[in-house]
Amino acid sequence: MAVDFKKTLKHLYVPKTKPSIVNIENANYIAVRGSGDTNDDNSEYKQSISLLYSVAYAIKMSKKGEYKIPNYFDFVVPPLEGFWWQEGIEGVDYSNKQNFKFISLIRMPDFVTKEVFEWAIKQVTEKKKEDFSKVEFFSYCEGTCVQCMHIGPYDKEPETVAKMHEYIISEGYELDINEMRFHHEIYISDVRKTAPEKLLRSLKQLLDILLGKNSKLDSSIARIKFFMN
Repeated sequence: MAVDFKKTLKHLYVPKTKPSIVNIENANYIAVRGSGDTNDDNSEYKQSISLLYSVAYAIKMSKKGEYKIPNYFDFVVPPLEGFWWQEGIEGVDYSNKQNFKFISLIRMPDFVTKEVFEWAIKQVTEKKKEDFSKVEFFSYCEGTCVQCMHIGPYDKEPETVAKMHEYIISEGYELDINEMRFHHEIYISDVRKTAPEKLLRSLKQLLDILLGKNSKLDSSIARIKFFMN
């Protein structure tokens, strides 16, 4: 049976509706960097999604080819994720989406090394005759986090963020958003199969938002999960 991170790492994907502390260890991703309003028809964001899924499925389906990845096991391609920020401001200004900068990501199993990644890039480039040079192998360690499930529409997000901030303070943590700690979302819905007019609502059935945090003892990150209806 294919390994599904949403099940094996359920404590990270489906937390309780009350804040809690969790440790996020180092993980490998495939990633694409970009900027701009995600709602634009030909946005860099939408292009990044196509690039990432092509590479992810090339790795998953390698089991049917001649290239044998050491320690390979079948897996469900994990949900799309995103690190988000806007330069020059604290927090997020949703009224100026064109100022968003992002790193789109898909988490990979531990057997996906830089060598495996480079093989996959070569495969999809030859097969699709497209440029995959924007895709990169990305390792990230988030450390100690605070996480909480949010139930409700996207415009209610600040209420959950405020609840997280209160919890952070009560537990002795401090807000520490910087160039290495990002607002982080995990999208459980497949954005490629959602109608544009329903995209925002559908994508937010379950999201994971991480805001960079720094405890008084060591670096940490506040992890906020959202379940949107």
